[in-house]
Amino acid sequence: MAQILADRRDMEFALYEQLGVDRLCSHERYAELDRKTLDLILGEARNLAVKEILPTFAEGDRQGLRFENNQVFVPECFHRPYKLFTEGEWIALTAGPEVGGQGLPYVIAQAATEFFLGANYAFALYGWSGFGAGEVIEIFGTEEQKAMFLKKMYSGQWGGTMVLTESDAGSDVGNLSTTAKKNPDGTYTITGNKIFITNAEQDLTENIIHPVLARIEGAPKGTRGISLFIVPKIWVNPDGGMGEPNDVVCTGIEEKMGIHASATCSMSFGSKGGCRGLLLGEENKGMRVMFHLMNAARLLVGGIGFSNASTAYLYALDYARQRKQGRALENMMDQEAPQVPIIEHPDVRRMLMWMKSHIEGMRSLLYYGALCLDREKCAADEDERVYYKDLLDLLTPVIKSYCTDRGFSICSEAVQVFGGYGYTQEYPVEQLLRDVRIASIYEGTNGIQAMDLLGRKLGMKKGAVFMNLIQEMQKTVAATRETEDLAGLSSALETALNRLGETAMAIGGKAMSPAFKTAFAHAVPFQDAFGDVIMAWMLLWRAGIATEKLAGQAKKKDIDFYRGQIGSARFFIETILPVTLGKMDSVCAGGAAAVDMTDAAFGG
Repeated sequence: MAQILADRRDMEFALYEQLGVDRLCSHERYAELDRKTLDLILGEARNLAVKEILPTFAEGDRQGLRFENNQVFVPECFHRPYKLFTEGEWIALTAGPEVGGQGLPYVIAQAATEFFLGANYAFALYGWSGFGAGEVIEIFGTEEQKAMFLKKMYSGQWGGTMVLTESDAGSDVGNLSTTAKKNPDGTYTITGNKIFITNAEQDLTENIIHPVLARIEGAPKGTRGISLFIVPKIWVNPDGGMGEPNDVVCTGIEEKMGIHASATCSMSFGSKGGCRGLLLGEENKGMRVMFHLMNAARLLVGGIGFSNASTAYLYALDYARQRKQGRALENMMDQEAPQVPIIEHPDVRRMLMWMKSHIEGMRSLLYYGALCLDREKCAADEDERVYYKDLLDLLTPVIKSYCTDRGFSICSEAVQVFGGYGYTQEYPVEQLLRDVRIASIYEGTNGIQAMDLLGRKLGMKKGAVFMNLIQEMQKTVAATRETEDLAGLSSALETALNRLGETAMAIGGKAMSPAFKTAFAHAVPFQDAFGDVIMAWMLLWRAGIATEKLAGQAKKKDIDFYRGQIGSARFFIETILPVTLGKMDSVCAGGAAAVDMTDAAFGG
C-alpha cells in the first residue's frame, strides 16, 4: 500500500489559498517565520511520520503493552521514534522558545500534527499528553512550579496525564471521592483511585506528572469544591531534580477494542498514605483549570478522528485505483469485456466522494479553529481577541463531535471499499476503524458535547456569538452568489443557514421551557446538522477559490485538483445537505417519544 498519511496539496490549499495562513508571518509574534520555513516544517513532520512512526502502527498494535509489577512497558518499536520525536522538538510546537517550545502558529501545528496522528496516534499521545499537562502549569502555575516542570515536560523528558475519571463518578466529575489534605509544608496528601487514565504509566519517560482532581477536606460538594493538584510519579524537588518515588501506583491496564499500544490505566493515589501533590491554581477552582486542558484535548481528539479518516480515505482511494474487479457498467453483459478498477463503479465512486468531501471540509474546519486561536493571540485589540475566542468556544464541541463521528464513518466506508479484505489485518483500514472508535468517547462523549453546545455555547452572549458565525458563513454565500457555476450551491447553503437559525431558536427556546428534556433528546441531531452546515460552508468557500483559479492562470498540474474542489462542494451540497434539512425539520418538530417512554417500555 502507498504510504500516504495526508494529501499535501490539499493541506497547502486550505492553509494558504483558503485561510491565508502565511499572512501570520507579518505579525511580530511570528516575524521569524516565512512560507518557506512553514513548508519545511511540514515536510520534516511528514518524513518523521512516514519513516519512523508509521512502521510502529501495525507492530505496536499486535505487540501491545506488557504490565508487570505495576509497571507498563510499551512496544519496543516505540523507543527509537520517541527519541527522534523529542529530539526534533515535536511535542511543544506552539509553546514559546523560552520554555522549550518552537513558537509555531497553532494552525501550522495542527497541520503538522495531522501527519503524526495519521501515522499512529497511540504513539503520538505519549508525547502530547505531557505537553497538555505542562500547558496548564504554564498558564495557571506559580513561577516556582513552571521552573520545576515546564522544560522537562515540553521536551518529552517527562510525560504527563489528565486525571479526572473515577469508577463511581464517570462523566459526573463533581461526584468524585478523591480527597486532599493540606500538610504543614504547603503540600497536600492525596488519596483516591482513578480509572481510564491515558498513558499514566509507561517506560518512555523518566517521570510522569499527573494533574489530579480532588476535593480538599471540608470543600463544597459538586464541581464548586474541586481543586487540581500536580502529583508527580517521582517527587520533584524545588530545584527541579527528582527525589523519592511518590505513592502513585498503576493497578492495571485495560484490554481495549483498539489503540492496543496506548496504556489506559487504573491508578491508586496514596494507598500507603504517602502521596503528595502541589496545588495548581486556587483552592476549589480546579475545574476552571481542567476545562482549559479538556478544551485543548477536545480539539486534539477532533484531529484524531479526522487524521485517521484522512489516512483511511487515501488507502481506500489507492486500493480502488488498483483493484480490478467486474466489468464497466456499460459492458456488464459483455463476457469478453476486461475487468476494470473498482473506482470505475458508480457506487464505489459515491463512497469515495462521500469520504473526500467530508475529509476536505473537516480539514478546513480544523485549520479554521486553530487559526481562531492564532487570531486571538495576534489580535490588535480586546474586541478582536474576544471575537475569535468566542468563535472557537462555540465551534469546539462541533469540531470534537463531528470530526470523530464522521471519522469513524469514513474509516467504516474505507473498509467497505476494500470489501472482504478490509475486514482483515492484511490491510490497515481494519485497525484504523478500531483505533478511531474511542475518539467519540474521549474527553467527554459526543452526547456531552451536544449538551454543552445546546446548554451553554448556543446562548453565549444572548446568541451573539452564534450570529457572528452565521455572518461569517453568509460572507461566503455573498462571495459566490454571482458566480454562475456556484449560484445554485450558494442559494442552497443560504437556505440551510436560514433553517439552521430557525432550528437553533426552536431548540434553544425548548431547552428553557418545561419541555427541556425533549430539547436535550434532540441535542445530538442538532449538533450533527450544525456540523453538516459548517461542512457545506467550508466546501463552498473552497469551491469559490477554485473557480477563481480556473478562471485565471491556474497551473496545468492544478486543474484537476481545483475541479475536484468544485466537485466536492457539488456532491455535499446537492447530496448531503438536503438530508440535513430533514434533520433540522425533525429537531424543530421535537418528537418526545424518547423521553415519554417509561423505563420498562424499552423492553429487555
